[in-house]
Amino acid sequence: MSATVKIVDEISKLSVMELAELVKALEEKFGVTAAAPVAVTAPVAAAAGTAAPVAEEKSEYKVTMKEAGADKIKVIKALRAITTLSLGAAKEAVENTPFVVAEAAAKEDAQKMKKTLEEAGAKVELA
Repeated sequence: MSATVKIVDEISKLSVMELAELVKALEEKFGVTAAAPVAVTAPVAAAAGTAAPVAEEKSEYKVTMKEAGADKIKVIKALRAITTLSLGAAKEAVENTPFVVAEAAAKEDAQKMKKTLEEAGAKVELA
């Protein structure tokens, strides 16, 4: 078994909180960040005499579960349906809100995640 497979096996056993600690430790150790790069673009100037340019629509959204709501079991099931979290990790995430469900989801995917979680009773924010 290769070293990479062994590492992946060990990481898969970690809880969400332990994974967050691991990411922070790796960021500090190697001086990098796990955040998705954000491109900053200036609006393109329109031809003389035309209206002001329209602001670009975001293409990626951060999906954050702010509150789990009253029926945590439904929220755990919904969270597992839209992520690859184990039962234990999903339970821990629901109990320790706020929880970032996705860092950089496409608009359509982010809206689906939000809808699924809100139907289960959670409060979700897209940023």
